[in-house]
Amino acid sequence: MLLSVQNLHKTFGSVAALSGVEFALNAGEFVSVIGPSGAGKTTLMRVINGAVAPDAGEVLLSGASLTAARGRAKRRLQAGIGTVYQDFALVETVSCRQNVLTACLPDMAFFPAVCGAYGKDRRDEAAALLDRVGLSDKTDAPVKTLSGGQKQRVSIARALMRRPDLLLADEPVASLDPVTGQQILALLRDIQQTRGLTVLMNSHNVEFSKIFSDRIIGLASGQVVFDGPPAALTDAVLAAIYGSPEAQP
Repeated sequence: MLLSVQNLHKTFGSVAALSGVEFALNAGEFVSVIGPSGAGKTTLMRVINGAVAPDAGEVLLSGASLTAARGRAKRRLQAGIGTVYQDFALVETVSCRQNVLTACLPDMAFFPAVCGAYGKDRRDEAAALLDRVGLSDKTDAPVKTLSGGQKQRVSIARALMRRPDLLLADEPVASLDPVTGQQILALLRDIQQTRGLTVLMNSHNVEFSKIFSDRIIGLASGQVVFDGPPAALTDAVLAAIYGSPEAQP
């Protein structure tokens, strides 16, 4: 078991974002988390990657507690997690390769990090990853010159630069048109299968989730109300997740 999420609770003020969330992922799965806005999907991702501490519960990575870890031990566990963001989270004014290389900063000494002294091996690996996501001709192009789909490809390459076992994708195609979004998800699925990665994706697009996922988790009001294969995602299940049909994406 790669990831175990155990009885997570997180409250912001009077709002319970997570209320006893539990599930586990095996290595090599592609799992989508669906649910309405405010269901707790992004909070769940941020707790899993260690950006937000839960009020209660635990996140285990290959049996080690990320929740309890501190300092170097926590950073070592986080190194096994890559994250792809909805808004790309790239530095627009620098090159695609420079953006991919920023994934190395947490592992570098202070002065090489400040000076951007990544070394030839890292620079070559960044270029190879950009080639893997279909951007071999954009390695030295500023990110600001790219389309939205190309920017998300850079974001994926940056996440892979961490050599993760677990890849988190937080609404990775929400900012893209449907055709480009499907291309990005096809790329993610191909990378997941060829590299043996585990992918956990937040999604507002139920149809895309059904196409690309091995399994779907439905969140509603911070609780897991469904966990099963795409074929089991019936109209009744969708109603339990989203409420009225009008609220369904």
